[in-house]
Amino acid sequence: MPDRDRHVVMTRKVTREWITRVAHAEYRFDVYLGTREYRNLPNLLRSFRDGKVAVGGLPQIPDLGVLETPDKITVWSRDHSGILALQTWFEKRGFETTGVW
Repeated sequence: MPDRDRHVVMTRKVTREWITRVAHAEYRFDVYLGTREYRNLPNLLRSFRDGKVAVGGLPQIPDLGVLETPDKITVWSRDHSGILALQTWFEKRGFETTGVW
């Protein structure tokens, strides 16, 4: 049994090291569409992420994630300042957002 205990301790140590090396903060917010009809908005955000479209002078966010549901769009990234700028861009255009969290 002592050998098994040593393996468990080693596994926990390796796991802890891997998580601290790979884990990162991620910021997200929701954009509520309400009664607005914006079908191409998720595609616009994906094109913005890929560098095909410039959006209001915002810097490109290469790891931007976009999830579309019928009543909202969820956006996330590791780039905190980029996400804050994108949220401000949406709010200036009259969209309601949850705020970055």
